[in-house]
Amino acid sequence: MLKKILPFVALGAFAMGAAAQPTQRELKQLDDSATRELTEPTLYEFLLGEIALQRGDYALAAKTYLDLARRTRDARVARRAVEVANQGRLTDLALEAAKTWHDIEPESGAALQVLAALLVASKKVEEAQPYLEKLLATPGVNLEAGYLQLNRMLAANPDKAANLRVVRALAARNPQLAQSHFAIAQAALAANDERAALLAVRRAAELRPQWEAPALFEAQMLQKRSPADAAKRLGQFVEKNPESREARLNYARALVLDKRVPEARKQFETLLAGNPGNGEVVYAVGLLAFQLKDYPVAEDSMKRLLSSDYRDPDAARFLLGQIAEEQKQWPRAIEWYESIKDGEHAMPARMRTANALAKEGKLDAARDYLHRVSADNPDQEAQLTVAEAQLLRDANRHGEAFELLGGALGRSPDQPELLYDYALTAEKLDRFDLLEENLRKLIAVRPDHAHAYNALGYSFAERNLRLPEARKLIERALELSPEDSFIIDSLGWVQYREGDLKGAAATLKRAYDGRPDAEIGAHLGEVLWALGERAEANRVWQEALKTAPDNENLLKTIKRLRK
Repeated sequence: MLKKILPFVALGAFAMGAAAQPTQRELKQLDDSATRELTEPTLYEFLLGEIALQRGDYALAAKTYLDLARRTRDARVARRAVEVANQGRLTDLALEAAKTWHDIEPESGAALQVLAALLVASKKVEEAQPYLEKLLATPGVNLEAGYLQLNRMLAANPDKAANLRVVRALAARNPQLAQSHFAIAQAALAANDERAALLAVRRAAELRPQWEAPALFEAQMLQKRSPADAAKRLGQFVEKNPESREARLNYARALVLDKRVPEARKQFETLLAGNPGNGEVVYAVGLLAFQLKDYPVAEDSMKRLLSSDYRDPDAARFLLGQIAEEQKQWPRAIEWYESIKDGEHAMPARMRTANALAKEGKLDAARDYLHRVSADNPDQEAQLTVAEAQLLRDANRHGEAFELLGGALGRSPDQPELLYDYALTAEKLDRFDLLEENLRKLIAVRPDHAHAYNALGYSFAERNLRLPEARKLIERALELSPEDSFIIDSLGWVQYREGDLKGAAATLKRAYDGRPDAEIGAHLGEVLWALGERAEANRVWQEALKTAPDNENLLKTIKRLRK
């Protein structure tokens, strides 16, 4: 029976290199335990755990495995206890089992990794530090990759200042490694310590001048203050490392943002000339050109791919449809989308076709089109209903969208996409009772749905009520998705409602830096305005208006505060 125990997948992605493979000692231990005779009481207890698991009693199953592991000193059973406790979201029990596993196999990299990850997830990052130190010191560990993945493991802990302290301590053990300083830079930026981040990333670049990651990271930071400075940094790197495609792509992006389009075009031409047969490079150039609204270059790149043997021609067709949409060439966009017959791009193309029809003023035709697609794809009914509801909302027909989603929910009452969209549509109609009811149901159905917690918390904050509950909901959303700029924005809005203007400004700046969205810009500008920083508020608003001149919330905020 014990040989059937499933392997546990570690919670954190850590580069163990050779250490991820069992050592000779570990293999001998596994062989010894595999041949260890199963006594009747041991087998009985193991079967109890399996039966409890089959019945969904994770607590009993995990405790049974844990007790068995402690008695038999079998690492596989301890690992099974961790797996089951984790499945049942029994954090304390999972930690206890992981510590037992580590006690049985103190040199096991997998046990160290899982224990450290569980401690981080439990917001015990300082307690995780010695285990991370031991993990990095394990013979055969790929130190460079380990440091690069360190912040990914620590991301589960929302205390970014604590994460920075731990990363500094771990990096101090290997100051000669560029990757250790790069890890400090990542942690410092997450903790909003830009000065420390710049110092660390520049030290990483000094230690390894040809490594493009520090140059890209520094340019990303500089971009927030000055596109010219970002372009200068990348230009210097590209001059010394002309074969770096990623750096050259980002250099072209920085040049466009600095309004130096002719120079950016030269970088596009260099990339294409140096990689004429590389479809991935051609696609990357075209995608970047599309993002920067350089539609002639984008279109030419995609058509070049279609005349070659590019591995994913439908991706090029889909982008050509988007290029046409951006230029309001609706029939042309529909033609490109309709040329995609099947595959992963087919359903998104059908929904983009409906959107293009609606933009032409043919809303009824767009809805009929979606109904036909739904009839041919009954398994996609919920997704297509949500798309149809969005068309109705775009046309300010919120009542019809509400009825449509309500009918679909009647047929599929626990469908997460429908619950979420129905709740947000209810808010448009001031049906806050239904907003809360459906978001709470969604949380019950999908307890890991970060945006359900966020939407409910933000709704309370927007209406300036139940602020303590709003904060708890949004903090839970951040635990599930710590780098989501929209959730960070919600936290900043709660802080604003609570009267913490400086804290709100810092949080909203972090959200806006992560994603310069118009809604986030509206919030950040309002807080800056309340702080008396009128010039900076106007700068943020003007910047946001350039990307979203018709954003309703942004326009209302500016009008309300400037009157």
